[in-house]
Amino acid sequence: MADHPPPRPPFSPRLWPQWLGLGLMVAAARLPWWLQRRLGAAIGGLARHLARSRREAARTNLALCLPELDAAARETLLRAHFRDVGIGLFEFARAWWGEVAPMRANARIEGLEILQRLQAEGRGILLVSGHFMTLEICGRLLCDHVPLAGMYRPHRGPVLEWAVRRGRLRYASAMFANRDTRGALRHLKGGGILWYAPDQDMRGKDTVFAPFFGIPAATITATHQFARLTGCAVVPFFHRREGDRYLLRVGEPLAPFPTDDAVADSTAVNAAIEAMVRQAPSQYLWLHRRFKRQPDGASRYR
Repeated sequence: MADHPPPRPPFSPRLWPQWLGLGLMVAAARLPWWLQRRLGAAIGGLARHLARSRREAARTNLALCLPELDAAARETLLRAHFRDVGIGLFEFARAWWGEVAPMRANARIEGLEILQRLQAEGRGILLVSGHFMTLEICGRLLCDHVPLAGMYRPHRGPVLEWAVRRGRLRYASAMFANRDTRGALRHLKGGGILWYAPDQDMRGKDTVFAPFFGIPAATITATHQFARLTGCAVVPFFHRREGDRYLLRVGEPLAPFPTDDAVADSTAVNAAIEAMVRQAPSQYLWLHRRFKRQPDGASRYR
C-alpha cells in the first residue's frame, strides 16, 4: 500500500553502517533549531570546498541561468547556496524525525483559500514546485492545513528508505514512489492533493525539451499526463525560508492546462518554477546537472 512504510530492514552486520548513519541523523534532527542553522551553515561552507564536482555543476547552472549577474555576484550567490544546502539538511531531518513547533510558530501561508475552493469543487490538485531546500519542512507545515500526499524517488539504502517513509507518513496522507503512477492517478481522481516536483532530468522517463531560464531542459511530461488523465488542477506551490521564518504561497491553477501540446504544457510548468527560483535563488538545488542532456545529444553542461 502506498500509505504504509516498507517492513523494517533487519539489523544485520551488512546494514550496521546504515543504522549508525540513521541514528546520527535522528539525533541531529532533535538539536535546537538555532544550533541546526549554525551547524548547517558551517557544513555547507565545508561542502563548498570539498564537493568539487557539485560546486562546478552549481557554478555552471548559475552562469547559464543568471547571466545578468556578474562573476562576483554569482560567487556570492554560490556561497549562499551552499550555506542553504547545509541548513536544508537539518530541515529535512527535522521534518522527518523531529519537531516543527519552532517553524510552525513562524510560518506564513498564503493561498489556502485556493486549495479549499478546488476541494469544494471536488477536483484533484497537483501541487507543482521545484527542488528547494525547504521542500520537506514546508510540505510538513502545509500538512497542518490540508491532507497532502507526495511523490518521491526511493532511496537505494533499505534503512534510509524505511526511515524516511516512516518519517514522512507522520504527516503526509500517502507517499507514492515515482514508479507508482497508478496509485498517484487514483489519488488525484479521488479528489486528493498530490505534491510533485518535475524540475529534474529523470533519465529513462517520458521527456520533452522545454525552456528553463531560456535553455532547453529535458522535462518529464508527467504533469501534462496527470492533468490530462484526471482533470486535476495544476497549482504552483512556492516556499522559502526568510531568516528563521517560512513563507508558503499557493498560486492560482495554471490555465489553460492541460492543452493538447505536451511541450507547451511543460514550458508553462518550467516558467512557473523559474519564477519561484528567482524569488529565492540561493535556496534552489543548483547542484543538479539540469542541462546535461541537450536536444542534439550533446552533454556540454556537466
